[in-house]
Amino acid sequence: MPAAGTRLAPPPRPGPRATAAVLVTALLAGLLALVAAPPAAAAPVLLSQGRPATASSQENGGTPASAAVDGDPATRWSSAFADPQWIQVDLGAPAALSRVDLRWETAHAKAYRIELSTDGTTWTTAYSTANGPGGDESLPVTGTARYVRVYGTARATAWGYSLWEFQVHGTTGTGPALPGGGDLGPNVHVFDPSTPGIQAKLDEVFAQQESAQFGSGRHAFLFKPGTYNGLNAQLGFYTQIAGLGVRPDDTTVNGDVTVDAGWFNGNATQNFWRGAEGLALNPVNGTDRWAVAQASSFRRMHVKGGLNLAPSGYGWASGGYIADSKVDGQIGNYSQQQWYTRDSSIGGWSNSVWNQVFSGTEGAPAQAFPEPRYTTLDTTPVSREKPYLIWEDNQYKVFSPARRTGARGTTWANGTPQGEKIPLSRFYVVRPGTTAATVNQALDQGLHLLFTPGVYHVDRTITVNRPGTIVLGLGLATIVPDNGVTAMRVADVDGVRLAGFLIDAGQVNSPSLLEVGPQNASADHTADPTTVQDVYFRVGGAGPGRATVALVVNNDDTIVDHTWVWRADHGEGVGWETNRADYGVRVYGDDVLATGLFVEHFNKYDVEWFGERGRTIFFQNEKAYDAPNQAAVQDGPHKGYAAYRVDDSVTTHEGWGLGSYCYYNVDPTIRQDHGFRAPVRPGVKFHDLLVVSLGGNGQYEHVINDVGAPTSGTATVPSTVVSYP
Repeated sequence: MPAAGTRLAPPPRPGPRATAAVLVTALLAGLLALVAAPPAAAAPVLLSQGRPATASSQENGGTPASAAVDGDPATRWSSAFADPQWIQVDLGAPAALSRVDLRWETAHAKAYRIELSTDGTTWTTAYSTANGPGGDESLPVTGTARYVRVYGTARATAWGYSLWEFQVHGTTGTGPALPGGGDLGPNVHVFDPSTPGIQAKLDEVFAQQESAQFGSGRHAFLFKPGTYNGLNAQLGFYTQIAGLGVRPDDTTVNGDVTVDAGWFNGNATQNFWRGAEGLALNPVNGTDRWAVAQASSFRRMHVKGGLNLAPSGYGWASGGYIADSKVDGQIGNYSQQQWYTRDSSIGGWSNSVWNQVFSGTEGAPAQAFPEPRYTTLDTTPVSREKPYLIWEDNQYKVFSPARRTGARGTTWANGTPQGEKIPLSRFYVVRPGTTAATVNQALDQGLHLLFTPGVYHVDRTITVNRPGTIVLGLGLATIVPDNGVTAMRVADVDGVRLAGFLIDAGQVNSPSLLEVGPQNASADHTADPTTVQDVYFRVGGAGPGRATVALVVNNDDTIVDHTWVWRADHGEGVGWETNRADYGVRVYGDDVLATGLFVEHFNKYDVEWFGERGRTIFFQNEKAYDAPNQAAVQDGPHKGYAAYRVDDSVTTHEGWGLGSYCYYNVDPTIRQDHGFRAPVRPGVKFHDLLVVSLGGNGQYEHVINDVGAPTSGTATVPSTVVSYP
């Protein structure tokens, strides 16, 4: 190839008689070149960003090793004021290295080495200098290594060693680098206040999605900051509407975001899989209608009026979840059987039905269980809001909110919420048709994931190994594991954020659908836990599906914030063995917190808890409708599998506002010994429990263990226990 800037004279044009011969010769030469040429080498990529980093020391709590590999030019690692010091990064797998870039702060190294290792123990020197200039250094480094470190032996200043960025480039044999950012695809509908035809597009999608409970359509409506007038956004299945401001008041709709149940004759109990977030609403008639069931989130909303949670005609409803929202007026609960409201501000609340739970909510009704059935906690022990897409500086970013302890009220009431803004260029935008291998390559490159609306079949496990990785779905993006694989696994690392997607079991049994952490995970994630938010699970319904367990939580300190884990009771591919799934959620990690846990219809236990110091705030459950007979649900000496079981080995556990219902419509004579089962010891505590027999189709003998009155007859009246033991 000629040097850059060199122009070659064109070859002589062949005469008429020579043309054919020349063309044949050229063609043969080209074919020989293709045969002889080696395959194109993969272009070097940035391998170190977001990978685990460690150091010999750090100057203070604000300058950890991870800050030098986080891609943020405003954060840094700095060491103690002594020689020698080092910082190293684990690339996760051996890589062929090509370059190391160092961006020093004033406190730089005068003498240092770049060292390589395949095992983190034995090191070889790839580069050394005794006269480092500081500033920005780009160093050619060759060799194969998994671990790379900068080993400083002499400081240039009286301070320590300080790096804004430590970047390692090379190839891993996975092919060319995948780009970050890019187009969000045809099913993400982005508007600004000048966009024509917004209402027509909203209506067009609603007509497609209103009753498409098990369809493949997926849509997200995104509104850039500004004011929108005269809109009524009716939301059907698999539809998300969101403002793109950091605060909900950045994006105002003078109009409504509506969920009703006309498609189901006024019954809202199947209004699943939709969400609204990040908008301020001025409802046309003063009250917005949000009549939803499970898997429907209402986050970071400001309703400048009231909110009605019931369908037109006040038919049945079975929701629901609100977080980080403000409703200036009253929330009309009406027919909603259960609801959980977290870290919000409301003007009032009406009616209680069975199980209404509040934590960290200003204006919540006072604790009053069992009548009215209000469970109210002043604060939420630990919370961190779901990541969300924003539009700022003429580009997309993802805002990752900060962790809060003892939370009360919204994150945005007093100004801009605390958190990190991450450019979309640091995300791989996953579009329908993308393979699991490509998704894993993006993760290995250090990219976050943004799943655009669609259905994704994966033939291998999506493996999240990097601390701080965000996996965010738009428009209820749906992941289907094929060939019996686990859809997604998370390593025992800090701060992974999973949010906004549905995992739908495939036809071949998967041992699990999502595993948060490996077996026997032991790392302390108190300061930076993994969060699982608006992540939903389905076994059957859209077709036959099978899984042994839907969600396994092994990592300590994990927060599961709003999930619906559902073995289908209706739809296609439904039957006691057809969509077999024995367990909904199994928790092995210690100090796991669940806020808004909905788990239903599993063949055996819906929830089993093996970890210590677990806490659940709000639990909603229905036992499997389709159990063929008493023998099919016999749990050793116990009649029926408990909806929520704490293992006998556990010494400390606590739950608030937990309810279980039965509706054995195949054999209404089935009896459950209890809805809840737990060891009897002082450290295991429950508050405000209830069980309900729906129309007398099956009965509970007790509420928890052998405590609590039985349900009886056909009256759908809860049996309650205020405090246990």
